[in-house]
Amino acid sequence: MKRPSSARVAYGDRGGDVSLSASESTALEYEQRDPDVRLMLRVRDDDAAAFEQLVLRHQTRLITILEHLVGSRHQAEDLAQDVFLRVYRARKRYLPEAKFSTWLYTIANNVARNSHRTLARRPEVHLTSRDSRGLAQNPLEQLVAAASGQLPTRQLDKFETVEIVQLAVQSLNERQRMAVLLAKFEGMSYAEIANIMDLSPQAIKSLLSRARNKLREILEPYLQHGEMPTDGSE
Repeated sequence: MKRPSSARVAYGDRGGDVSLSASESTALEYEQRDPDVRLMLRVRDDDAAAFEQLVLRHQTRLITILEHLVGSRHQAEDLAQDVFLRVYRARKRYLPEAKFSTWLYTIANNVARNSHRTLARRPEVHLTSRDSRGLAQNPLEQLVAAASGQLPTRQLDKFETVEIVQLAVQSLNERQRMAVLLAKFEGMSYAEIANIMDLSPQAIKSLLSRARNKLREILEPYLQHGEMPTDGSE
């Protein structure tokens, strides 16, 4: 008996078997699993309320990640608006082939990269009280702590910890920083990050490993001698 083509699969639909293409099956799977996909499908049908919900659900995290990528809260807010504008403009072409967050951060990565190309140099890091509050609960602090390993440490006050985290992350190169932010903020798998960054999962694993080693190198002179890291991104 001839096996059915892998391009089509059988799917039970309320009592009846419906033959779906592989892409249709994938879309249906993500629609069932991801509430953001369901919202985006409503956006595709010009539901303005659904778009507002998506923005509210993702804007804070998106701005935070973009801020780490570009080094400026104001610029991150502008770029986030650009990202959501692109999401809305692409609504009629939207197909749920991955989690909504994967699609969103693919767009964000492209927007951030385009922004970097227009700048002669990376903006300097400026920490405000608003920045400090946002970073105080930052999961990147856990990454810095892990990267420091058993290095001799001294007591750091909260603001000093926030500042060292910001400077350490800014010292990573663009690809390392993006991979770290997606892994720590979004809890994405190697495969999901690879899809966003157009790399293989093994390359992402290697990228994150190098990022942890780089953080350790950055932190060692600070934790041992109090030498502040500089923006030495590659």
